[in-house]
Amino acid sequence: MRIEEELKLDFQDVLIRPKRSTLGSRAEVDLAREFVFRHSGRRYSGVPIIAANMDTVGSFEMARALARHGMATALHKHYAEDELAAFFTALPADATVFYSMGITSDDYEKFRRVEARCGEAITHVCVDVANGYTKAFVDFLHKLRDAYPKLTLMAGNVVTGEMAEELILDGADIVKVGIGPGSVCTTRKMTGVGYPQLSAIIECADAAHGLGGLICADGGCTSAGDLAKAFGGGADFVMLGGMLAGHDESMGEVIERGGERKMRFYGMSSRAAMDRHAGGVAHYRASEGKEVLLDCRGPVEATVQDILGGVRSACTYVGARKLKELSKRTTFVRVARQLNEVFGQS
Repeated sequence: MRIEEELKLDFQDVLIRPKRSTLGSRAEVDLAREFVFRHSGRRYSGVPIIAANMDTVGSFEMARALARHGMATALHKHYAEDELAAFFTALPADATVFYSMGITSDDYEKFRRVEARCGEAITHVCVDVANGYTKAFVDFLHKLRDAYPKLTLMAGNVVTGEMAEELILDGADIVKVGIGPGSVCTTRKMTGVGYPQLSAIIECADAAHGLGGLICADGGCTSAGDLAKAFGGGADFVMLGGMLAGHDESMGEVIERGGERKMRFYGMSSRAAMDRHAGGVAHYRASEGKEVLLDCRGPVEATVQDILGGVRSACTYVGARKLKELSKRTTFVRVARQLNEVFGQS
């Protein structure tokens, strides 16, 4: 047994200290980033915010809506092969959409069939497991990289620098960072395992960047300010689930409750997800997610504007003319309280 005494931080534990700026307007801030991925060699240009590969977030409709803003989507993995082939074949060349998959043989064979039908239309793949520390996951990553050297691979999830380094060396272009911070994730409650998200981002970014790799902060963002903190901490991409849920493009099931329209939103390790996609919770495991009912929020456009506007504003507070400058100009201040909630939360 070992105890690490160093304090680890989450988004709510800090604020970003303002700094002198010469920017005259938020409109002057450029949120686009450009990367060349270490392994695939492909060039990326866009706003590095990704809709999560949850089946009530990562939909075709969400991908089309976010692409209009230069943002990306990781599709959920439960679409049929015909649907995926048709979508990717018609995908514009400048849109960034990740095909998502697990690490089973069925996942691999399904991808091979879809990829063969799409030619080179699939350029980005998200290899997604709850526990990115297993040998089986690393072996699968090697297998996929060897078979498809030109694919841009995002893989995770992990929360520590040494494993981020290993995944970069094993073939990942982007390491997905986060265990337990999601709004409908109960892993920390059910297992006692996790890592405060901001510290995970800072440590994994430092490790990955040293090898020419990138990271995607996955989970824990509840506001545009949290995205600013994630980017300020060194995240190259930020993945959003709950913040994009409940919209028309989320394609969640809508039900009537008390005369109001609600949309189901659940974690992908929840009982609801396993009942829907796996015939129930297997006897050897427990549900590690929950289901909630969200108010139907209409089109995602207004939420996207709030998110992008908030991050632009954060950049102006620290004098970052481009998003890539935000991490260099970020100083975090530890706080005991962030918000004045005398009139309630908003």
